[in-house]
Amino acid sequence: MNEKAMALPANLAQSRERARAYWRSRAPRERLALGAAAAVLGTFIVWLLFVQPAWRTLRDTPAQLDTLDAQLQQMQRLAAESQGLRGVAAVTQVQAAAALKSATDRLGDKGRLSMQGERASLTLNGVSPEALRGWLLEARSAARVRPVEAQLSRGPQGFTGTLVVSLSSGAAP
Repeated sequence: MNEKAMALPANLAQSRERARAYWRSRAPRERLALGAAAAVLGTFIVWLLFVQPAWRTLRDTPAQLDTLDAQLQQMQRLAAESQGLRGVAAVTQVQAAAALKSATDRLGDKGRLSMQGERASLTLNGVSPEALRGWLLEARSAARVRPVEAQLSRGPQGFTGTLVVSLSSGAAP
């Protein structure tokens, strides 16, 4: 290219000439130090803008992928469970009430069941977490009910309070 095509505006050309004059007036040792400082600064800027973000992505990606895989597997298990529950035959309200009574009888004197239409209320008094979990699992599988309200408190003897379940979730009329 010719000199006219690369001509800089006057103020830029003056600044460039001042910088060249400054550079030429420096001793060789000082030029070496300034060049090394510029190289270090340039390397640091390249590191900050290009290398570090890529490095961070490479470092964090495996952990994020593991977390996402675990979430996907849990969602697939829940979807399979949901499909399985859809294929299960519905139970009548009488069968559901009998299954709930049977599960409550296993709690002994620590649980009392009362039926009110399409809802059942279980009153608990000192039920262990394992016994409550067993009751909930049996109620879900045998009676096809779902909890709709719970007012439970945990004390030294176990859970105390009320658990209300709906018989209409899978029950046939």
